[in-house]
Amino acid sequence: MRFDAFSFGSIRIDGITYEHDVVIDHGQVRKRKKKASKKFRGEFGHTPVSVEEPIPWTCKRLVIGTGTGALPVMDEVKREAARRKIKLLILPTLEAIEKMKQHPRDTNAIFHVTC
Repeated sequence: MRFDAFSFGSIRIDGITYEHDVVIDHGQVRKRKKKASKKFRGEFGHTPVSVEEPIPWTCKRLVIGTGTGALPVMDEVKREAARRKIKLLILPTLEAIEKMKQHPRDTNAIFHVTC
């Protein structure tokens, strides 16, 4: 998996530009399905990552890129990662991309590309 570029509003992976949040699950890239998490938006001021949405749990390490740091990650996600014995890294997206590059086979990710 090759990360070609990241800037506000888009991420380019393997030559394809995505202009929305993405999930990487075993090397497959898909759009983040955050509809189930939208009900928590009022509480956080932003749609957080919640256990209500499809999170790619089948990994040893889950990296969550928070954009510039604005994407909230609910405590339930942190507890579920601990319960599953998954190392959870929550970082600004640029740093999260670098962590993803280090061990891509064992790592899944959620990348927020705005704010």
